[in-house]
Amino acid sequence: MNNNSRLPISNDVCFAAIEQAHARIKDKVKHTPIFSSSLLNDWLGHEIFFKAECLQNVGAFKLRGALSFITKLEEKGQLPKEIVANSSGNHAQAVAYAAKQYNIPVTIFASDTISPVKAAATQYYGAKLRTFSTRLEADEAVQLASTKAGTVWIPPFNHVDIICGQGTAALEAFKEIENIDAVFTPCGGGGLSAGTLICAKHFAATTEVIGVEPAAANDAAQSLRSGKIQSLKQTPVTLADGAATPKVGDITFPFLQKLDGFYEVSEKHIAYWTQWLQHLLKLHVEPTSAMCMQANFEWLKKQKSKKRVLLILSGGNISAQSMQKIWAHDYLISPPMIQLDKK
Repeated sequence: MNNNSRLPISNDVCFAAIEQAHARIKDKVKHTPIFSSSLLNDWLGHEIFFKAECLQNVGAFKLRGALSFITKLEEKGQLPKEIVANSSGNHAQAVAYAAKQYNIPVTIFASDTISPVKAAATQYYGAKLRTFSTRLEADEAVQLASTKAGTVWIPPFNHVDIICGQGTAALEAFKEIENIDAVFTPCGGGGLSAGTLICAKHFAATTEVIGVEPAAANDAAQSLRSGKIQSLKQTPVTLADGAATPKVGDITFPFLQKLDGFYEVSEKHIAYWTQWLQHLLKLHVEPTSAMCMQANFEWLKKQKSKKRVLLILSGGNISAQSMQKIWAHDYLISPPMIQLDKK
């Protein structure tokens, strides 16, 4: 990691392409606000900014990628008769919602572990939902379904138009706030991390871009350590279901290798920060988003001067079952604090 001299890796995935994606989708997505907490900033001794994609249509940044993909097809006059997609939840909702705007039928392929609230929303938007015992089985099934004439497969992360769409969240944020020292993103398949990396390095090469994933679903971390893509052997059990992908993509992985850092977060810390961000920001924040604060907390403890940090709050869709697990223990009795030497 940490060698950004060769960005962009592909002319298809570059800052200009992200700008083009933003131009295509800006009237179809919300320009989500940026939040901060003066109390949290005081406790940590740094300035933390949150890009609230939890307030996006469908409650997640994934809509940006889905619309980027479909609007690109529309631009080329290639809208399909049917769309299929594979997802653990938020991408499913995003594709269903986006395709509904174009009256295109959608079938979603997912594992049985899909969040009930995300499954219900996907079907509400008109998509058919097919579930399988494992994510790998769902991925194989969607690939087969995509061979049908007139059908297009919209993957959750491993496609240039998806990456460019996801990068538009960071594009908006970096145009609003300046002098960001580091940006943290959750990493499932790597689309958001890749798009954010491109944007951050365009605005300031010195800005560190750091990926975060649950320790219980650490395929990306394993891949970065080994230098080649690793796949999880079984379906992971984690509160951060949005980052429970079995492996990263061959398009996203080279970008992940150029990140400035990567953290794995325990389930306890995921629950801890979900409680605290919901309390401090008054936002319904997903565990997948909240886990980035633990990585940020660990990174900030190593800093010798005051920093300005951006976190992408990727989503806000949480099932009742997950909420019960998150709040099984009261973490609000232990405020997060860093003693910063301000001399």
